Amino acid sequence: MSAAEGQHIAQKLLPLYTGSMITTTIACIGCGVMGGALMRAIASVVTAKNITVSAATAEEAKAFAASIGCNAAESNALAVKNAKIVFLAVKPAFVTTVLQEISGSLLPDATIVSMAAGLPIETLHKTLNSATPAGNTHSLVRIMPNMPAAVGEAMIALAANSSAHSYDVEAVKELLESAGKVEQVDEKLMDCVTAVSGSGPAFVFMFIEALADAAVRFGMPRKQAYIYAAQTVKGSASMMLETGRLPADLKDGVCSPAGTTIEGVAALERTGLRNSVIEAVTATYEKSVALGKK
Repeated sequence: MSAAEGQHIAQKLLPLYTGSMITTTIACIGCGVMGGALMRAIASVVTAKNITVSAATAEEAKAFAASIGCNAAESNALAVKNAKIVFLAVKPAFVTTVLQEISGSLLPDATIVSMAAGLPIETLHKTLNSATPAGNTHSLVRIMPNMPAAVGEAMIALAANSSAHSYDVEAVKELLESAGKVEQVDEKLMDCVTAVSGSGPAFVFMFIEALADAAVRFGMPRKQAYIYAAQTVKGSASMMLETGRLPADLKDGVCSPAGTTIEGVAALERTGLRNSVIEAVTATYEKSVALGKK
């Protein structure tokens, strides 16, 4: 390792901790549902005053900043001025415009983290190359988080460009682990991730709602039905993750011969549950791919 690399690590990763807090400087452009959820989680491991947010309006940024005790910037360019790690939490259609807007204010070695569905790292790379001075060494990272980040239970996929420094990627992973589970994947899998874990919570919520509707049908109060349905899904998922057993194996364990559960399983097969889920994920995947081609 060269002396320069060692110094970079020292600045970005190794001394990030003061006690139990990470002290690197962070900016987040956009503090809506996903950006806000991640910043709330990250604020549990980063000194809040080291986080700066911006939003579509200064009032929106100030309101969010007040909720977690971080800083609000009146413009995107001001938000990133001193940030070592910059999160882009804006819709895919606005990412290129935002990158062009902030390019002149980025630190030369800032790490850029995009969470825009369908937008390839190569697009970020081309935009920055055309807008920033020669010699800048930005590490580019693409992530796909999901809504459970709001309760620290996210599934977050991370991909990085070939020129991204490993210590920059590790720094981003450490921050994101405050919001849930983080795994690094090949970028070619990001559209799949978008469809399965990015959009998946919506499908799970629909299943929970349907399960609760059935309970209400047979007399259970609505509020209680939601608790029974949600805890059943949560417990089942936890059991699979903690035991490492296959879902088919666990399903078989619930289905007694000539019992009640196998009757329900047969009904789900008749109505095409598996195919419906596969079709939903396929439609989401195809939309993500299409977004990347625009």
